[in-house]
Amino acid sequence: MTPSPAPPPLLDLRGVGRTYRSGGAPLDGLKGIDLTIHAGEMVAIVGPSGSGKSTLLNILGCLDRPTRGTYRFKGREVARLDAEALSALRREHMGFIFQRYHLLPDLTALGNVELPGLYAGQQRSARRYRARALLGRFGLADRCHDYPNQLSGGQQQRVAIARALANGGELVLADEPTGALDSRTGEELLKVLGGLNQDGHTVVIVTHDPAVAAHADRVIEMRDGEIVSDRTRVRGDGAPTPSPALTVSTERPARRAAAAMERFFSAFMVAFSAMRAQRLRSVLTTLGVVIGIAAVVVTVALGDGATEAVMRNISQLDGNSLSILPGYGRGDRKASSIKTLVEADAHALAGHPYLDSVTPEVNINTVLRHGSIAVESAVGGVGDQFFRVRGLPLIAGSLFTADAVRRLEQEAVIDQVTRDVLFPGQDPVGGILLVGNLPVRVIGVVERPVSGFGASSDALKVYLPYTTVMYRIVGDSSLRSIIVRVADDVPLDVASAEVTRILTFRHRVKDFYILSSNEFKQNAAEAGRTLSLTFGILGSIALLVGGIGVMNTTLVSVTERVREIGIRVAVGARRGDITRQFLVEAVLLSIAGGLLGAVLAHGVGLVLNTYQITDYEVVLSAKAYLVAFACAAGTGVLFGYLPARRASCLDPVVSLARD
Repeated sequence: MTPSPAPPPLLDLRGVGRTYRSGGAPLDGLKGIDLTIHAGEMVAIVGPSGSGKSTLLNILGCLDRPTRGTYRFKGREVARLDAEALSALRREHMGFIFQRYHLLPDLTALGNVELPGLYAGQQRSARRYRARALLGRFGLADRCHDYPNQLSGGQQQRVAIARALANGGELVLADEPTGALDSRTGEELLKVLGGLNQDGHTVVIVTHDPAVAAHADRVIEMRDGEIVSDRTRVRGDGAPTPSPALTVSTERPARRAAAAMERFFSAFMVAFSAMRAQRLRSVLTTLGVVIGIAAVVVTVALGDGATEAVMRNISQLDGNSLSILPGYGRGDRKASSIKTLVEADAHALAGHPYLDSVTPEVNINTVLRHGSIAVESAVGGVGDQFFRVRGLPLIAGSLFTADAVRRLEQEAVIDQVTRDVLFPGQDPVGGILLVGNLPVRVIGVVERPVSGFGASSDALKVYLPYTTVMYRIVGDSSLRSIIVRVADDVPLDVASAEVTRILTFRHRVKDFYILSSNEFKQNAAEAGRTLSLTFGILGSIALLVGGIGVMNTTLVSVTERVREIGIRVAVGARRGDITRQFLVEAVLLSIAGGLLGAVLAHGVGLVLNTYQITDYEVVLSAKAYLVAFACAAGTGVLFGYLPARRASCLDPVVSLARD
């Protein structure tokens, strides 16, 4: 029977070298290291400072990569593994014990020991149970909820050992584990490490103290980046130290979705703790986002209010109408010389079943006088159906009739603005108004017409029979335009085609063009959207400033927490876990700013509407708040990703060395 092949050694290095750059010159930290360590061994690596022992430990723990040579872990070539695979290797097989403990100050002893299980995807109940059991094993059952600064040095180091075993700790790597401890506590710690080795854990200790190395079964001495001796201690029976069975974690991992949620919740809590620790900086950063979000929401609300007012007022102004003007199209420079649009054309259209009402229109600019008051204004010569076409309600007196139009009556209907300017504090009905040199009697007052851009018009409006303007003032029988109101049940395009057919037949040529109220509405709506976009761009500038503040804060946070990043990577955090942690922090800052900015914007909107600072109502709709939330979250993601990604790419060896 052929015997099964022996398993590969746990650690196997052949010709491993590590070269650094120092001032541009190469510096060899390791020189052609050949080393084999089997499962179950307790090995001490000794040597003076600068001998390369810590560099070797970092390579063994996959925190650093060799410049040359091969390193195999259980026969697996480590150099071929990417960052994620190396994280998995550390997470599933290795545990680290550092001289300075490297506990996270914002986590309790229990939280620190749970950390490797969190990144391994263990269920919360399972990893918490194991963490409590490990702390109890090392005499810390009653200190589970203490923070590192509440523990002695020896207790912190025991927490670090418990953390190293959280996922099984098949390989325990200890870097000067007694360096920060007194002799009695250090001796107790070495007994703990010896016990771990007896339980089946492979233990590798880096130390400069021969007394510490004496506890190991194998001592490797290094000098100037090379191994100068490798001694194995022999038991009294002459047999080497056995390699007992390994003890590994048997807890079943959580489902992938549940594990991801656990890691996200952990990232949320870490981000919240970091924000709480730097309250002033967080408040100042959030303030920039608050101002930016408030500016975006208010400008969106202003744009929405303006657009809504435009559409509402255009609907009131034009109804379902068509405007017929002389010329061969918009922009025709010779339109003023075309005199073919006449009163008979309006009569030909009047009474057509497609049309509700028709009015000719002639406009002039002249001086209006009443008493000692004189103002220049536009005067409209219109038909008796004009007020129906335009939808102008009568508020005092009466409107001129078709008879008045036929008889060229010198009657006028004015709007509220004209009444307030020319007849202040008086009833204008029956009063005499001088239009140019023509005296007319005011017979009625209509509401102030609305403009096409969302506000009531402040221009003076005076309406006379168009025949009066044509024959008593202008002396010209041509019309400036004809305005028709289309019947409610007739589509505008159908009515427009019919009007075109009738007038083209009458003129023998199409020397006119038609503008529909729908076209005007579309143009106005487009103008409103452009206005909203312009407002939004202006608000986004403020938001950009806030976003830069978020990015700056996240970059500073990354710089301040480099060592924390190294610790998390050492216990098995993926690059994605580090990215998520800092990205969540940036998003939290931005969303907090977004919520406060929305509240501020709501207050500004209420003030604008209450005191009628604008000519229209500011529309604080759900859309505005949705924009606020989206902008806040987007700001966090956009400006937080780069610093978060930078954090995830930090070299773990450099990170752990940072004070």
